[in-house]
Amino acid sequence: MKNRYEALLVLNTTGKEDTVRDIVERLETEFQKEGAEIEQVQKMDKRQFSYAAGDLDAGHFVNFIFHADSQLITKLRSKFKLDAEVYRQHYQRLRPKAQPRAKKLADSK
Repeated sequence: MKNRYEALLVLNTTGKEDTVRDIVERLETEFQKEGAEIEQVQKMDKRQFSYAAGDLDAGHFVNFIFHADSQLITKLRSKFKLDAEVYRQHYQRLRPKAQPRAKKLADSK
């Protein structure tokens, strides 16, 4: 059974600000190669970190909402951990998308 997930990725684009779109498209392709069905991609521009916990003080934030099996999250984490352009990653399981009320009533009859 496929669950609905959200992945927040912080990209290290130091010196590559003009290629952010290409990086996001490559990551989207990686999700799809692994079997995830992407529902939405939100590009949230470059933001400063509230505190510097590593080498960077800012990064491009990208939010992916997708459907996948639970085993895929572990696979994606290990794959993106090796990617130099993915600075941080966070995954969260979301509730299933609510059906419109009219459709629920029609299905129950």
